[in-house]
Amino acid sequence: MNPYVLDVSLQDFQAKVLDASVRVPVLVDFWASWCGPCRTLGPILDKLADEYDGKFIVAKVDTDANQELAGHFGVRSIPSVKLIVNGELVDEFTGALPESQIRAFIEPWLPSSAEPLRAEARAASARGARDEALALLQQAQALEPGNEAIALDLTELMLDSGALADARQRLDQLTDGQDTARIDALRARLAMAERVGSLGELSALDAAVRADPDNLDARQRWAQALAASQDYARAFAEYLEIVRRDRHFGDDAGRKGMIELFDLLGSNELYHDLVRRYRRELAALLNC
Repeated sequence: MNPYVLDVSLQDFQAKVLDASVRVPVLVDFWASWCGPCRTLGPILDKLADEYDGKFIVAKVDTDANQELAGHFGVRSIPSVKLIVNGELVDEFTGALPESQIRAFIEPWLPSSAEPLRAEARAASARGARDEALALLQQAQALEPGNEAIALDLTELMLDSGALADARQRLDQLTDGQDTARIDALRARLAMAERVGSLGELSALDAAVRADPDNLDARQRWAQALAASQDYARAFAEYLEIVRRDRHFGDDAGRKGMIELFDLLGSNELYHDLVRRYRRELAALLNC
């Protein structure tokens, strides 16, 4: 018996299809014993369910015994296959498609085998274990070489590590990337980091500003370094202080630095509160 091929009725449809589809995609195969094309399609679905080893489930609904369920899904001819993901109908086909077309139909919806490695890499990076994170992402990329999210994770890790040339090379390869918001954000981060250079300057710049609070050139470079190291709250505060001390310093450098950060962080919901706060503070300062 194939554990990934289930007979389903109206009584257990909620548990076996809708609830299960939160974990993996479910192909609902509406069929009948007298239907010739159904007898052709059924073994193909069974074979693929076994081959993919639980990455999706086939739920078989006998339309003769479950006319109400077939009517609910608007089944007018069989075989009719409905794809359910997260409790919702997301795609469908009718007729006995060849195996290659069924693979193409289901594969975009399958859970990523690399995703657990990405999650581990994020956790490793968060605790500062960047070598471990790099190894995990490289494993993930070996599993899914064309996965753009992994490529962007690697680019971000390069930026976090200060490997700016490697980050630049990776970004230059993403000319046709789909996640344009994230790519643009990484490009902006890279531009900031390249302007600042080594993040080892942070302590020296901090000391220079403490020694002379009116040294706005040092304060600007400190704000840039803070932004490049993703300490955005302090970067905003330093740029705002530049505006407060000299509105026209460096051709409006304080305000322009804040606008650059607004553009960088505006699409990231993690920073919405921070961006709103400093937009208000900048507006209040400029209008006083």
